[in-house]
Amino acid sequence: MPTAGTGRHSPAPATVPPNDLHARTLSLRQMDRTWVRLHRCRVQATHFGRARKYRFDAPKGEFGVLYAGENDACAFIEVFGDPLDVRILSLRVLEQYCLTDIRATRPLRLVDLTGPGLRHLGADARITGGGDYEASRRWALGLWAHPDKPDGILYRSRHDPSLQAVAVLDRAASTLVIRGRRRLANDRAVLAGLLDRYGFGLID
Repeated sequence: MPTAGTGRHSPAPATVPPNDLHARTLSLRQMDRTWVRLHRCRVQATHFGRARKYRFDAPKGEFGVLYAGENDACAFIEVFGDPLDVRILSLRVLEQYCLTDIRATRPLRLVDLTGPGLRHLGADARITGGGDYEASRRWALGLWAHPDKPDGILYRSRHDPSLQAVAVLDRAASTLVIRGRRRLANDRAVLAGLLDRYGFGLID
């Protein structure tokens, strides 16, 4: 019979944050860098969504979230990575999107879920890469309510774990500044590189 610690037992789902999450020490990383957001050009780049649709959205709209990536590739694949069986993208669709560079006026204090900080919280990579978004949202709510009041969550892109993504909480909204904006389809060299990196074809 498998014993605890052998790694052979079925892991319990990390669907609910522990009751003592508020008392646990968060693994906070201060990051002072530019982030890239891919968004529809008609939408304000610094809009904090409350759609209850994405991984770290508030379960009942308690706070807003802005998602971004460490570079163009991360921002691109976080938007176009699903569904997994889509191998062709339409230029008409891509023409609607802009890449916006965003930077905070101070270092952001981010809960680091890219390494051992997950284990310290009593969680694992299912909350950052699994398909149970309801569970991830419960964790986001718990982290938002933590006494340390983090500015956001740092995690690995589900579609490209070599890259880091960020979910910025709206308590940091006043710190964000737009540093540049590019229409994705207008820079054919960048677009070609992104399509090639992730194996997409392109149609008009």
